[in-house]
Amino acid sequence: MVAALLTACSPQKEQTVVQASVGGFEVAQNTETKIDELLQKMTLEEKVGQMAQVTLDVLTEGENEFVSNEPLVLDKKIVATAFEKYKIGSVLNTANNRARTPEKWNQIISQLQAASIKATGIPMIYGIDAIHGATYTAGATFFPQQVGVGATFNKQVAVDAGQVTAYETRACGIPWTFSPVLDLGRDARWARMWETFGEDVHLVSVMGAGLIEGYQGDKNQMDDPNHLASCLKHYLGYSSFSGKDRTPAYIPENELRERYLVPFQKAVAQGAATVMVNSGVINGTPVHANYNLLTTLLKKEMGFEGLVVTDWADIENLHNRDKVAKTQKEAVKMSINAGVDMSMIPYNFAFCDYLIELVNEGEVPMSRIDDAVRRVLRVKFALNLFEKPVTKLADYPDFGSKKFEDKALNAAAESITLLKNEKAVLPLKANAKVLVTGPNANNMRTLNGGWSYSWQGEKVHEFADKYSTILEAMQDAFGKSNVKYAAGVNYNFEGSYMEEKDINIAAAVRAARGVDAIVLCLGENTYTEKPGDLHDLYISDNQQKLAEAMAKTGKPVILVLNEGRPRLVSKFVDKMDAVVQTYLPGNFGGVALAKILKGEINPSGKLPYTYPKYPNTLITYDFKPAENQEKMSGMYDYESFLDIQWPFGFGLSYTTFEYSNLQLNQKDFKVGDTVEASVTVTNTGKVAGKEAVLLFTKDHFATITPDVSRLRAFDKISLNAGESKVLTFKVPVKDLAFINADNVPVVEEGKFSLGIGSEQVDFNVSETKVVGKTNPVL
Repeated sequence: MVAALLTACSPQKEQTVVQASVGGFEVAQNTETKIDELLQKMTLEEKVGQMAQVTLDVLTEGENEFVSNEPLVLDKKIVATAFEKYKIGSVLNTANNRARTPEKWNQIISQLQAASIKATGIPMIYGIDAIHGATYTAGATFFPQQVGVGATFNKQVAVDAGQVTAYETRACGIPWTFSPVLDLGRDARWARMWETFGEDVHLVSVMGAGLIEGYQGDKNQMDDPNHLASCLKHYLGYSSFSGKDRTPAYIPENELRERYLVPFQKAVAQGAATVMVNSGVINGTPVHANYNLLTTLLKKEMGFEGLVVTDWADIENLHNRDKVAKTQKEAVKMSINAGVDMSMIPYNFAFCDYLIELVNEGEVPMSRIDDAVRRVLRVKFALNLFEKPVTKLADYPDFGSKKFEDKALNAAAESITLLKNEKAVLPLKANAKVLVTGPNANNMRTLNGGWSYSWQGEKVHEFADKYSTILEAMQDAFGKSNVKYAAGVNYNFEGSYMEEKDINIAAAVRAARGVDAIVLCLGENTYTEKPGDLHDLYISDNQQKLAEAMAKTGKPVILVLNEGRPRLVSKFVDKMDAVVQTYLPGNFGGVALAKILKGEINPSGKLPYTYPKYPNTLITYDFKPAENQEKMSGMYDYESFLDIQWPFGFGLSYTTFEYSNLQLNQKDFKVGDTVEASVTVTNTGKVAGKEAVLLFTKDHFATITPDVSRLRAFDKISLNAGESKVLTFKVPVKDLAFINADNVPVVEEGKFSLGIGSEQVDFNVSETKVVGKTNPVL
């Protein structure tokens, strides 16, 4: 078999003929022929192996499959078992939950590829969670986490992040990233809120498209060694539940299609290569066992022709946690028949044994196996792994370069959001004397968040010493002699992420004597997934006490929020003179913040989510009219009953912008038309600035109660003081569709409003028309 497979997979120099699939994933006709030939020659064991993915710890020397020895060495016997006996097709993750140098990655990937090709003639595919840079790689360039990228409202920032991440991940020999997250961040309590681009469907769709373009290339040229395969996650509806991670969701089909499905639909049409399945349960059925979602909707209706991979151990969870499968073998049967193509096992090979038995027993049809393996091989061919199974670090001279770091710094600067600035306390004077305080003041870990050198971000300090904390960046910007430091409160990094220690607020009060202003750095320690679940969304009591003590000093207090989700600050925020949201800005967040506080950079970020004021007022900007029954005077009314802290899309600047002369190309439209809106934006202040210009629409009446407002387009522009620009947006009328009671997309005739900034204009749609077909899936 080895010789036959090697012959079938040998490099072919003939001209590639490309046919675009329904879903956008481009497939070469000669590649499909090669896959056909391979499938005819492969044994059942080899096919099932292609569907198996184990974690790196399993393949290394160590006391067990969970712990590897250091320095890291592959276990030759286990590697032989994995590739020669079980014919596995994929490996993921890192070992001992820690980053490796690119040199080490190249060594490990080369050894694994050699073992895979020797055993089957087929290269394995390696994947990691490179979600804001090559996050398991020492020396890699780290961008803001996705929520910060969303706050830029600048698609090019997402493209830049994707390009740099792809380049540096490929420098390690790794061709597959488990990113982007296309879940909607619509629940402030969720521990993975910061992994999303925010709460809005359009924002997530556009920024996700940018990241995919950066990863895969503008024409999905994944065979280019500067690009890699993306993975859409977590399909589908993962972020809709109780606010705690991996808890059951109950989602009506029209809501599923109206919001949660849209970013995935657009990404599949764009040509995204792979999809990762939601770990949770929707309406009582685990998504990993849901044929309607994985096959009927994703593969048939959406035309997805790429690879569907599970999340961590989630086939086993059908038996262990969800109790829908009586045995592990039954769990394998359910998930594969539902449409899973590759199992992130990740710690054993039992999946392979079970699946071979199920095929031989007729419980899983060979056609399903062939379809899954075809999808795996399709991605491997698209990545050119058969011709170049490992890329080499020497071919990537820009790894960790200054030009990449400048892009990450720019991304951090564009993400940081000014939420309050009373009496223009910011920017600070160049010679200001400043106290920097708070648990997030001198901490690279909190700037990066989770998935940074390690899963929970706890190993950041081992790899990020060359970068500047907020304190260090402030000392560089204002002069070390002008910057004092007293933490007041510290995180207990040896305990859970919520624990705090070294509470010495009195010392911080004493340190405030003689300074001109206080920079108070509050927020969260690092976390993600289940370890990040919380019971109280308010910021901690100790941090609140520190804030109140700083306010009592009489000094201007600049509250800097460094957090993955909007922790409630309503109990003391009125006492703060300025508020700056940094989100999780990455290794260059401290420098970006210091430049903003000094006025060297004008802040331009806007909130990608609604910032709540109270625990029982968790709402998104696109709420229904009945959710605000006291007062509904306009499409931007966030007062009265809702009483939120700051609205979606809010962000201040050191200058001011005026909107005027909003005009439409016509006032009456049919479904095939396009609404063209032009508006003039003027910088009416004294300094240059960037402005994210957001276009919203409102449907006044519909057969399903409409949202009060929906974001339909945005752009980001730069204006000098006194400068004006005319922006034109195009919104196809069909994009105003909603999912009706029959679960089909429809545009209904009636009155609409379109708003940009302070300007608003009405228009009419003169016909009702269904604009798409769907199949029942829930």
